[in-house]
Amino acid sequence: MTRFRPNLDPESSVPLYRQLGLYLRQLMESGDLHRGDRLPPTRELAAKLGLNRTTVSAAYEVLENEGLIKGEVGRGSYVSAMPSAKTQALNWSRALTPSISAGAGNPANGVINFTSSRPSEKLFPVDEFRESCREVLDSPNLQTLMQLGSPGGYEPLRRYLLENAVQAGIARESDDILVTNGCQQALDLLCRALVRTADKVAVEEPVYPGLKNLFLEAGAQLIGVDTDSEGLDLYSLQRALDAGVKVLVVTPSFQNPTGATISAATRAEVCRMARSAGVAVIENDIYSELIYSPGAAGHAFPRLKELDANVILLGSFSKIAFPGLRVGWIIAPRPVIARAMELKQLADLHTDHLSQAFLLRFAESGRLARHQRAVIAAAKEKLRALEQSCRRFLTTCDYKVPAGGMNMWVNLPGGLDAVALRGLAQQAGVDYLPGRYFSISRPLDSGLRLSFAGLEPNEIRKGIEILGGVIRSAIDPRGNRDTQPALALV
Repeated sequence: MTRFRPNLDPESSVPLYRQLGLYLRQLMESGDLHRGDRLPPTRELAAKLGLNRTTVSAAYEVLENEGLIKGEVGRGSYVSAMPSAKTQALNWSRALTPSISAGAGNPANGVINFTSSRPSEKLFPVDEFRESCREVLDSPNLQTLMQLGSPGGYEPLRRYLLENAVQAGIARESDDILVTNGCQQALDLLCRALVRTADKVAVEEPVYPGLKNLFLEAGAQLIGVDTDSEGLDLYSLQRALDAGVKVLVVTPSFQNPTGATISAATRAEVCRMARSAGVAVIENDIYSELIYSPGAAGHAFPRLKELDANVILLGSFSKIAFPGLRVGWIIAPRPVIARAMELKQLADLHTDHLSQAFLLRFAESGRLARHQRAVIAAAKEKLRALEQSCRRFLTTCDYKVPAGGMNMWVNLPGGLDAVALRGLAQQAGVDYLPGRYFSISRPLDSGLRLSFAGLEPNEIRKGIEILGGVIRSAIDPRGNRDTQPALALV
């Protein structure tokens, strides 16, 4: 096997993972690596080169995205193609701005997959949605829908969403609304509207990686606010406010990744503390309608926007309807919406009005409400399967089954690393996301996220059983081998 001796410069403006990726590419070009050659496992190469394992994983991911290597469960990563002269015309590693985002790796194929926080497409009411689309396509104003429109969004949908929010006591007459390409673009627009390089932004820790990476790419300084199964820690929040943060981003109901819901009293205190510190609050409210247990925590809790008119609220159809249509929104005081609308127009002119018209018709016809009831009915079965399986198979772990949402956080027993355990879990037939990808300032090495909404109850039961077996084997390999022989066959 080729000896790997890259000359890496930690002081270079080129990130180490890009330097390593370029070195491996050069080995392919020189003939030292051939098609079919197996690359060292990331942990082994990281130890040999004195690097963090995530650095090596990121380098492999760059090469995999270029089609030069391929990773397979059980086989590792190997050279799948050779660089051509044409692709060498420009050194993109030097031309592109460096990436701050840390990828979570590719989910394993052919396993029970707890990695993706999204609804089950098996529940999508395709025929009913097709009928809604047909009604829109048969309408006399179709030509107008296919023309360029307002950067604020499709006006009938804006009116529908804002009027509903006003009637529910969430929005006020001083608010306006902007329709976005999903909640992710809403966060991006607000980041550009509110945050300058080196500004401090407080976010929950653990936190959704898409939110973390977005603000890091903008040059923000992130301060993690401790979050557990009960929600936001107020002492940690006060430390962040004392540090001079400009913006606080919080998901009060069924937070991703923990599934935590903040109590009504804590919500009021968060608003009071932020208002006293002069901090802008962004409330990510995309999970609050996914409540599966009657009387569950969060059902009667007010949104932060209800408690404080200054709060900026984000909503989306992605979790309650169809994520592929990418329709979200921002409800905020008019000056915020005016600035975000300017940035929206620069980015993409406006979100597709035809998709917005489809969703509006789907909602106004009552089909969305029926779909949501079906989703919640199915989710109750999933939650029951999750709770029963965790109680039976994750006896050594620390967790709290949420009453809604799409995610649950699990802390492994002492000494176990979720990143190291993931490879064993994939080989056994189950996958998850390690806590490290949700970290700001704490390692969170023993934590992991299980996203259950997209799975069937039988998949949840089997997946948790497999995961429990992997954990038991990692704690006591010899003792578990004889007591759980079936798991070795999965």
